[in-house]
Amino acid sequence: MPPKVTTVSAYLNQLPADRRAAFDALRQLILANAGAEIEEGIAYGMIGYCIPHRIYPAGYHCNPAQPLPYAALASQKGYMSLHLMFCYGNEELSQWLAAAFAKAGCKLDMGKACLRFRSLDELPLDILAECFRKAPAMAYLERYQAMISGTGKAKSTRTRSTTASKPSAKTAAKATSLRSAKKPRSKQAKPARTTQQRRRK
Repeated sequence: MPPKVTTVSAYLNQLPADRRAAFDALRQLILANAGAEIEEGIAYGMIGYCIPHRIYPAGYHCNPAQPLPYAALASQKGYMSLHLMFCYGNEELSQWLAAAFAKAGCKLDMGKACLRFRSLDELPLDILAECFRKAPAMAYLERYQAMISGTGKAKSTRTRSTTASKPSAKTAAKATSLRSAKKPRSKQAKPARTTQQRRRK
């Protein structure tokens, strides 16, 4: 993995020739198929492709100071990776990609969004280009907003707090029933002293 850099050109200049060629090909593929709204830069130590704040001011919900991640390229020690954030949680697109790779006779080494490869020859570029076209930037943004709608951290916190402070009607009724069923303890009367005990005193 290249040392920490702040520009795409600096990242590329530290790559070996074969990885540089792979990155150049994938960069062109992404920029040609993802949509004009995408911006390239360094994000989380990788070459990132994001939907900028000028288009989506709210930014990434995990870190609103960062633009919304869309894809990324990274050079790891033993492999390279293409991060397809728009595939995360999109079962239909993920299944299509797996089927397309299998039909092309290519092995798909991919988690929920991270596609790992060791050389450009392992990747069917036409299938990847179509994958990007199936989820262009603005379509991804629309789906992303739908996914996080109503699940923001602040709203979730309020929901938990409200639930804790206001028990349900069923719970309240049960608690009232239990309280009314309890009988107050009556003070036990002290036993009367016997004649013998009074005489001893």
